[in-house]
Amino acid sequence: MDYKELMEKAKKASENSYSPYSNFPVGACVLAESGKTYIGTNVENASYGATICAERSAIVNAIVNGERKLCAVAIYGPKMKRCAPCGPCRQVINEFRSDNGVDIILEGDNGELELHTIDELLPLGFDL
Repeated sequence: MDYKELMEKAKKASENSYSPYSNFPVGACVLAESGKTYIGTNVENASYGATICAERSAIVNAIVNGERKLCAVAIYGPKMKRCAPCGPCRQVINEFRSDNGVDIILEGDNGELELHTIDELLPLGFDL
């Protein structure tokens, strides 16, 4: 799958965000090792600890469907360029990385795709 297609799916997913508290919608699309894609969006809650980020929402969607290895994660925030994953999301992405790692795809300042690796965003991530 083309990374531009992943970003388009992440953009579409952001339209379903439930973010009445932050007013900061985010969408994500993960590419599993199987070649299948899974989307997610952020879902907030008045009890802030119960909020789930778009990245984890997409990853949980993949796991529920039997996936265990991720190759790429596209993240889109319509209100912020370079909308990178938070710390907990970085650790969850790392948990399900493929043997070749995980590419993180962001929208750059001029709308171009910006690529990072999970190793770059989470150096010395916790592994068993």
